[in-house]
Amino acid sequence: MQFQKTIEKSVSYEGISLHLGEKVKVTLEPAPPDQGIVFVREDLPGSPSIKARASNVVENHRGTTIGEKEVKIITVEHILAALCGMEIDNITIRMNGQEFPAGDGSALCWVELINSAGILSQDKPKKFFEVKEPLWMEENGRQLVVLPSDEFKITYVVDFPSSPLKSQFAEFVINRDTFIREIAPSRTFGFMREVEDLKKRGLIQGGSLENAVVIDERGVVNREGLRFPNEPVRHKILDLIGDLYLVGRPLKAHVIAVKAGHLFNVKLAKKLEKIMDEKKEKKRQSENLPLFTTKEIEKILPHRYPFLLVDKILSMGEREIVGIKNFTINEPFFSGHFPGHPVVPAALIVEAMAQVAGVYLLNKSENQGKLAYFAGIDKARFRRPVFPGDTLLTKVKILTLKKTFGKVEAESFVGEEKVAEALFIFSLVER
Repeated sequence: MQFQKTIEKSVSYEGISLHLGEKVKVTLEPAPPDQGIVFVREDLPGSPSIKARASNVVENHRGTTIGEKEVKIITVEHILAALCGMEIDNITIRMNGQEFPAGDGSALCWVELINSAGILSQDKPKKFFEVKEPLWMEENGRQLVVLPSDEFKITYVVDFPSSPLKSQFAEFVINRDTFIREIAPSRTFGFMREVEDLKKRGLIQGGSLENAVVIDERGVVNREGLRFPNEPVRHKILDLIGDLYLVGRPLKAHVIAVKAGHLFNVKLAKKLEKIMDEKKEKKRQSENLPLFTTKEIEKILPHRYPFLLVDKILSMGEREIVGIKNFTINEPFFSGHFPGHPVVPAALIVEAMAQVAGVYLLNKSENQGKLAYFAGIDKARFRRPVFPGDTLLTKVKILTLKKTFGKVEAESFVGEEKVAEALFIFSLVER
């Protein structure tokens, strides 16, 4: 059995970014099992975090950018490729700028940084996404085919008919040794004829022959030449590895790419992510498993027993969430609220509804570390009492969610019977 991995200690790297030309410091930190890859923008108020997911990609022209709201992180593909190649599952990446340093244009700086940190095996089994059925994507001469496989294999073909590169081919089974030796050293490349236009558009402001291979009509401009005869196609494989790691798990699949690029890579990553999420949800429902247990809820909400009034989150989707609270006769308030005829106080039903909504609001990456206070309650209705032994199921719809406030609609049920409903307005504040 393979186990999840993180790094042993925190390490840092500082360098100039390719497109913005800014000096940025990046710090890699160990992370617990099942966290995944999380980026933190320490240069912004509240140090907002973004998880490495294909659904968080907001731009993919000349690189892959992830973001939420106004927070963006540019050119994530090289470090993601290194993390995938070095078999790192869980890590926190802190940075004091918007774009990753370019290094020498390859993934070597990240491989060396990860090696310097050491790699730690964790006590949770490694989770793969194993492709079970063939997938095919084709658009404007670009092709991506994904076939079932018991390993991660990439076959790649590129064609530059109007340049000295012409056609190039490469095929590798991707593992740690192959990545370090054959893929990581390959550098970003571009064509001299594009340089001026890219600079006018605000790109490659930090670009130079020190961090990219430049090709003109005669061949490679860089004095040292290419590191491999087919270095450009190897770098295309590096980019594809990084983009596909946005799925959130290492793949078991044979990926065949013809003239693909970041745009097409990310389309495939989003498709795979959707398939994976649907499979996870079906498995969870078939096994009747909660999305969040009490232990996980306590990582999101500040409340604790006896005032934590949500036991499980059953599901959470786009602007909706469902949670439950089991009221047992041992609840401390039953002894004093209508003694001899115990009922759940209406105020606690309101609080239970609000806490389910709070899990959704505070689980958003931009709100992590914040508190959600009541700012208003409207149209509250209580249709029947809730008694000891009842399970209160609360369904919440998110009506509005802004940076500093949210508005939700909540309904609570016991069995099929609606027992309460209300509209809530929350104020979102820093702790």
